[in-house]
Amino acid sequence: MGQLSDLFGLARDRGEKLGLPYAGALTPAEAFAVLQSAPGAVLVDVRTRAEWDWVGRVPGSVEIEWNSWPEGGRNPHFLAQLTHQVDPEAVVLFLCRSGARSHNAAILAQQNGYNACYNILEGFEGDRDANGQRGHIGGWRHAGLPWTQS
Repeated sequence: MGQLSDLFGLARDRGEKLGLPYAGALTPAEAFAVLQSAPGAVLVDVRTRAEWDWVGRVPGSVEIEWNSWPEGGRNPHFLAQLTHQVDPEAVVLFLCRSGARSHNAAILAQQNGYNACYNILEGFEGDRDANGQRGHIGGWRHAGLPWTQS
């Protein structure tokens, strides 16, 4: 249990430094460790269906689009889908491509009764490299964490 409390402490401290309005922020490796250790913790992947299908999926994650595909607009049912699929008492880790949409999802969840919301920094694909491409610097996939591709 010490490792888990250390991870939550790191996430909280990082969140305070970044001025986050939710519980904190985790690196992909830290998030995976939380998923392995915290009973009932849930990873919510907020990327689009196209990203799940073409880029890859995280096994066992709850998939709820933040933006609808192919329209591209904000998913008006996000909160209802989250409430239907994820217990507000759970530790909820939000993931997107780079960490931006998941940040917004964590804010919305926090504002609506989810008190243990964490953003996964770097997202699934990580930061852009010198050529403007993702997948080589940081991110869930680059960290060697579990993922599948159709």
